Amino acid sequence: MLIVLGDVSARGSDLTHDKWLSVIQQLQRMLGPFLGLPLHIVLGDRDIGECSKINAKFVNRIASNFPGLDSAGCGSFEVSNISFVSLNAVALLCGDNDLRFGVEKIIEKESVDLQTHTNAATEIANETTNSETNFSNFVWRENTMLSGSGPVLLLHFPLHSTLNSNCAAVNALNQSPSPCHHKSLKTFGNRRLAGAGPYDLLHTVPPNETEYIFQALKPRYFCVGT
Repeated sequence: MLIVLGDVSARGSDLTHDKWLSVIQQLQRMLGPFLGLPLHIVLGDRDIGECSKINAKFVNRIASNFPGLDSAGCGSFEVSNISFVSLNAVALLCGDNDLRFGVEKIIEKESVDLQTHTNAATEIANETTNSETNFSNFVWRENTMLSGSGPVLLLHFPLHSTLNSNCAAVNALNQSPSPCHHKSLKTFGNRRLAGAGPYDLLHTVPPNETEYIFQALKPRYFCVGT
């Protein structure tokens, strides 16, 4: 599977619909023999543009060209029983905007799905335990999901306090990220040469939104594009 964590175009927010189609065709040619593989794309800041220019209809039009993305530029899928959730981090970074409700909607949906799956697994385990022990009908039940039991998060911008890694695992005890692998200086250098885009490299998803994501999704890993 191929995953692109944004950006697709250096000046995507300024492109017309026809020019966007041209960019997509260029991407397909670049993928070449890998075009037949499943593809998931996370929209980036250059694709969407500055906070003051975010337009829900424009994002919907772009997202409709990429498999698995909803109208807010979010999506979810599974690979080998591991869930992946991609969020429009630009919408979260920009505060109140037309896309924010759509992003929060998928977070809540994935949270409910995860809780339902966790409860079902707990009930099966409890039934097995009850069938093997006759001394008590009382069973302890977890009311909350464990940290790190949720999906892998795919984001363009890093979560708060996770800037130093572009793929991190969540510590189940304190929800602090530990890096899987770090960005090279060459990566940052290439981005500067290409232009920094409408947002500073130090931008992250705000603390409140980061805490909301941790509480709702209990992510096991998160990978970012910037």
